[in-house]
Amino acid sequence: MARPIWLVNLLKKNFSLRFAGAEMTKWPIVGRLMERALFNGHRTGDALFYLPKDKVVIDQSIDDQDSLVVPSIVVAHFIEEAKHVFLMGHCICREAANCQDYDHGIGCIFLGEAVLDINPKLGRLVDQETALTHVKRAREAGLVHLIGRDKIDAVWMGITPSTKLMTICNCCPCCCLFKFLPNLAPKLQKKIERMPGVHVEVSDDCVGCGICAEDICFIDAIHVVDGKAVIQEDCRGCGNCAEVCPQDAIRVIIDREDYIEHAIQRLSQAVDVR
Repeated sequence: MARPIWLVNLLKKNFSLRFAGAEMTKWPIVGRLMERALFNGHRTGDALFYLPKDKVVIDQSIDDQDSLVVPSIVVAHFIEEAKHVFLMGHCICREAANCQDYDHGIGCIFLGEAVLDINPKLGRLVDQETALTHVKRAREAGLVHLIGRDKIDAVWMGITPSTKLMTICNCCPCCCLFKFLPNLAPKLQKKIERMPGVHVEVSDDCVGCGICAEDICFIDAIHVVDGKAVIQEDCRGCGNCAEVCPQDAIRVIIDREDYIEHAIQRLSQAVDVR
């Protein structure tokens, strides 16, 4: 059953409490209950990825530009395949956090049969062309795509089944819901992944200026240590740090040729958008 708008507004009002809520997943009994309520189980073919920005992949990763396939192709693939597409009229995260840097009007897109149960006051059904234009606008605004099966979205919108709901979030580093990722229990942190085949590295050109560590990373996975930026294993490969580096010392590396095909396969196993 679709959630009433008053409940959505209540969630927005308490958005800042998500960090405290995430910490509660570390409590033995409460954590297990929250895991069952808000996260998919291990046997459901979960897949929820941050995609690296097209720009940083084009600029830095692949020498043979003629053979380059950019990460946003994954988003376009599922939009074009989906029978039903729902465009949120605004970004609830940015509105709740009163974001000052990114457009509140660039909301999420949801794909699949389950979108027919979303409260129509939250947005509208659109065609594929409108959705493709919207995600292009998101990329031009500097936002990062998060795509996959996210049970949290199915729960707060009150729709089922989650296997027929694909989320495409357009995330800013300051307000993204999953900034609470470092606060989650370790096994739940793994639910949101780096795109397979992607990793980020720092070269010797780094001068330790620290720009990359100034509220650029969604999950605080990059720090300056002994005069050089260091990327932790928690990195989800979005490429924000590479984009802002004035020395071009941070690179997003694609280490498998079939990274697009593999991502599409993983996502298709988790969500049916047709």
